[in-house]
Amino acid sequence: MSDLLAEQKRYYAERAPEYDDWWFRRGQFALEPDALARWESDVAEAESALEAFGQRGRILELAAGTGLWTRHLVRHAGRLVAIDASPQTLALNRARVDDRVEYVVADLFAWEPEAEFDLVFFSFWLSHVPEERFDSFWRTVRAALSPGGRVFLVDSGPKKEPTDDQRQVRQLADGREFTIVKRYWSPQELGDRVRPLGFEFDLGVTRHDNFLVGGGGLA
Repeated sequence: MSDLLAEQKRYYAERAPEYDDWWFRRGQFALEPDALARWESDVAEAESALEAFGQRGRILELAAGTGLWTRHLVRHAGRLVAIDASPQTLALNRARVDDRVEYVVADLFAWEPEAEFDLVFFSFWLSHVPEERFDSFWRTVRAALSPGGRVFLVDSGPKKEPTDDQRQVRQLADGREFTIVKRYWSPQELGDRVRPLGFEFDLGVTRHDNFLVGGGGLA
């Protein structure tokens, strides 16, 4: 598992320049007009869900990536700390957002919070947490929450045909292949899984099934 997670870390460092093309559906990731409209509708729905959740105060963003969500979080944050294992990715984040964000390069499987936050946010990260590290990750989240603090997440929508396989092969534009962890959660499965860990979430799927969104707080 350590080797797999190391390979996953390398993949996302190398993928940093391609990530925005995937999100904005440019170049090799372009979609046909109808599919693009569904994608953009779900993006807007996920962004609206985060806005409605009411992110305020001290915010911690885990696996912050290139700043696609950091740019929304920073508008309401009294303090925003953005963590990612890849300095290459955080460099793109910094260029997109501004110097109001505190950037930290750290492996989230080893990092420990040194402060408490009103909101812990992560996008497209939980699906890369293997079962072997799942409970410990949520203990980290719990340790980062202030009393009354909340969690919000965005991730890939559930697969129509679930699988127990945690591994997926990904290819970069130059043809290099990497094996990473990729898990697909339904709202009910994830809600049931985190409840014994002390969390009570309200989760859903966007209209066109592209994203899992939602959150909550400590039970």
